[in-house]
Amino acid sequence: MEYQIKASSISNKDATIQIKHSDIAFGTTSKSAELLPNPAELFLGAFASCMLKNVERFSTMMKFTYLKAIVTISATRVEKPLKMDDINYKLIIYSSDENLNIPLLKKNIEKYGTIYNTVKLSCTINGLIEQNKTF
Repeated sequence: MEYQIKASSISNKDATIQIKHSDIAFGTTSKSAELLPNPAELFLGAFASCMLKNVERFSTMMKFTYLKAIVTISATRVEKPLKMDDINYKLIIYSSDENLNIPLLKKNIEKYGTIYNTVKLSCTINGLIEQNKTF
């Protein structure tokens, strides 16, 4: 598979990523630092998107149903060398389905996630998946 995106910016203004039929604005100036996502946050967003896509994919393969899934992610930026490291996630699956096998789901996400596997080559990832049966 191959992927393509397009991104553009205007001097002293912010930038946009064009992906398929979506435009995603992101900050490149200090004026938008509190309003728009920065590149590091977009990176973590891609990581989260990969996990949530795989929850959906594996719900079919593992034959479980869920109402929703929420992932929270934190990471540390290291200064020397400048990079993202120590990514920690907590994924909560809202489901009362007894077929939800959390250890197997975690194993599958960590083994078959494209973004997950790319990221784990360059930094530490620690995570927890929980099932919430009350919603």
